Order: sequence, then structure tokens, then C-alpha cells
Amino acid sequence: MDTVTIIAMWQATQARFHNMVKELPEEALSLAIGPASIGYMIRHSAEVEYVYADWVFGKSKPDALEYVTLRGPGHTTASFTNLAELVALLEASNAVIVEAIESLPAEDWTKEVKTPRGTFTPLDAIAQLMYHTGIHAGQISLIQKYA
Repeated sequence: MDTVTIIAMWQATQARFHNMVKELPEEALSLAIGPASIGYMIRHSAEVEYVYADWVFGKSKPDALEYVTLRGPGHTTASFTNLAELVALLEASNAVIVEAIESLPAEDWTKEVKTPRGTFTPLDAIAQLMYHTGIHAGQISLIQKYA
């Protein structure tokens, strides 16, 4: 597997998402349709990247990071309204994924890994993360338009 291509695809997807997030006015973070706010979705995206980094690539999350979005927006009372904190978390989770991609030997990209979410390859995991980011980018745009 060509690591350079995987990183290029990952970074292209992430750059669009990160730029969109950085351009949000901070007051938009509390906009929501139902229980999921824009801030929640940004936090959730970063948390899911850390989860996959652990499950698939063996990269641990920072000790101080507590997962609060993985059970869905109805299971937390936390609010995510600090844009700088959310951007920093996204950048940190992105750095962990990039480091994981760079450190994975080429022959391991197609080896299946058992995770709590199922069995898939690291290549599948990166594709799932890019898809996940795209879904939440669309939801954020929808919330901005209608909330």
C-alpha cells in the first residue's frame, strides 16, 4: 500500500473539514437540530479518530481526554462551545492518525484487525473515518442552514 497516497487522501478530507470548523463563528457551536449541536459533532469527530487510532493502530489517546460523545448526543450534558479547544482537539487527533498511517508497515494495510465495531483492515478504517468526517461535515452545514 502506498502510504503517501493514503496520507494525501486523508489530509485532503481533513483539510476541508478543519477549514470549515475554523471558519465557524463561536456562537454557531451551540446550534443544534435535536440533541446534537455543531460543537458536539466536532468533538465527536475527534473522539472517533482517537478510538480508531487505538483499536486499529494501537495508538493511545491522551490520558486527560475523556470520551463524552461516543454514546450519542442524548447521553451527555456537556456543551462544546469553545472553538479554540475543539480545533486543538481536532488537530491533535489528526496528528495521531497521520502518525499511525506513517508508521504502519505497507504489508499491514490489508491485514484484518478485530475491533469492538467489527473486523476490518487499516485501509478500511481510514475510509470509514473519512466517510464519518464527511457525514458530520454535511450535518454541520445542515444545522447552520436550518437551526
